[in-house]
Amino acid sequence: MVLLLMTSVSASGCAVFLETEPQYRFETAWGSKGDRPGEFHDPTGIAAANGEVFVSDARNARIQVFDLDGNFKRQFGTPGTEPGHLERPMNLTIAQGKLYVADYWNDRIEIFNLDGTHQQTLGRSGSGPGEFEAPGGVAVAPNGDLFVADFYNQRIQQLRADGSFFRQWGQTGKVGIWAEQFNYPTDVALDSKGFLYVADGYNDRVQVFSPGGSFSHKWGGPFAIDISGPFVGWFATVTGIATGPSGNVFVADFYNHRVQTFSPEGDFLTAFGKKGFGPGEFNYPIAITVMGDGTVFVADYGNNRVQKWRPQPETTK
Repeated sequence: MVLLLMTSVSASGCAVFLETEPQYRFETAWGSKGDRPGEFHDPTGIAAANGEVFVSDARNARIQVFDLDGNFKRQFGTPGTEPGHLERPMNLTIAQGKLYVADYWNDRIEIFNLDGTHQQTLGRSGSGPGEFEAPGGVAVAPNGDLFVADFYNQRIQQLRADGSFFRQWGQTGKVGIWAEQFNYPTDVALDSKGFLYVADGYNDRVQVFSPGGSFSHKWGGPFAIDISGPFVGWFATVTGIATGPSGNVFVADFYNHRVQTFSPEGDFLTAFGKKGFGPGEFNYPIAITVMGDGTVFVADYGNNRVQKWRPQPETTK
């Protein structure tokens, strides 16, 4: 009886299972471990635009590009520390015709045209304003502002398009479990209204901030204060976050080997995936992107592949 109750409550303690989000069905997967085109060594980020899927191939220090069915098209990126080089690229964002790469080991954001031409490097190693220590993810506002999950600095930074510092959330270098504090944030996403969603990785939760920058709400486990678990609406390390075309929020639930979806308010909608190595199973899903038609692509880290899922047509119940 206790288990039944726990699996049907949200972070706020309210009954959920709203199921207003359609269920998802597995469609295809591609990739295996290796360094040849179409192979991966730790895929850690994913983004899609203009009929193409971009994947961070972390330990191969490159970005690979595929069509929507997984056919390899091209790759770019060279291992190293010079501008335009990559060292463990992480979560990706496409905005305004450019690809933004959180370059984890180089402590910076690299910006490319979608053809792979390098455009700009923002940031450097450090804990000062506009500096990073292992950025994990980046989101870009319509005005060009960047929001960066600054992993080891335990903060989210907002930068102007030229890389100049504007503001931050979280106290630099300090872990915390309360609102506006972080425990190794891994990724960020913006919705169409300008709300900022933060994958607060090891706090096992999502935090949300208003367009004006004030704390709005949070969810994940009881009281959303670093309590992990396998239950509905709970997490076991949040590693990637994305918003869908209807405004719903998709979360990569890493150690639970699943993707969960929520309303913008944090109400659980649905989940898909389970631990395994076969079709439609995950071995540490780490990153997500959602297309305008609702198609979801997931970087399946431990299986060294990408999975494609589609929403099922809603049926009358």
